[in-house]
Amino acid sequence: MNRQTIEQCKTAVKAIYDTFDASHDWQHIERVMQNAKMILAEEQGDAFLVELAVLLHDVSDPKYRKDGEDLEKDILDRLNLSLEQKAAVESIIRSVSFKGGNGLTAETIEARIVQDADRLDAIGAIGIARTFAFGGAKGHKLYDWNEKPRTTMSEEEYRSVQKSSTTHFYEKLLLLKDRMSTDKGRQMAEERHQFMLSFLEQLQKETDGE
Repeated sequence: MNRQTIEQCKTAVKAIYDTFDASHDWQHIERVMQNAKMILAEEQGDAFLVELAVLLHDVSDPKYRKDGEDLEKDILDRLNLSLEQKAAVESIIRSVSFKGGNGLTAETIEARIVQDADRLDAIGAIGIARTFAFGGAKGHKLYDWNEKPRTTMSEEEYRSVQKSSTTHFYEKLLLLKDRMSTDKGRQMAEERHQFMLSFLEQLQKETDGE
């Protein structure tokens, strides 16, 4: 029954992610799922809840959600889940988003696994690619070395104030390594973090940034 529910959910969400830009498309979900399974191999979490949360975690992302739309709730209501399972999945998803540093603390092992799995896809080589894919879709500058990264901001400021794609590294991506909450997540994040630092150093050389 669990596998059938997963497949039903997968069919419903894939059609949604296929309409998003490359930073949050179906391939993003596949990579986060792979990360989550790698972390699950070393953690004692409920794989069913983790898989459902990974599949659903971006369908109602504020960056893409239309007014009056709640695709996450619509899909969850159609799945064969107990009230406890539905509440658990909703709770996991609420803890995933960074929200300019204002995100919720992941309280359960399932939430920590999904949060780390999603954050791993925001850093390293794929994180670099996704940042510029999203920035391109939104018309952001590639870089602006005169722009000052914000160290504190509200969720509204984080979402509404347009910054260059490179500034996003300093406001979010370079902060994620130290916010991983599983041992495997921390281990996987280290190499990706170092790669981003090397990339930014090279980018600055090529653009004469100060």
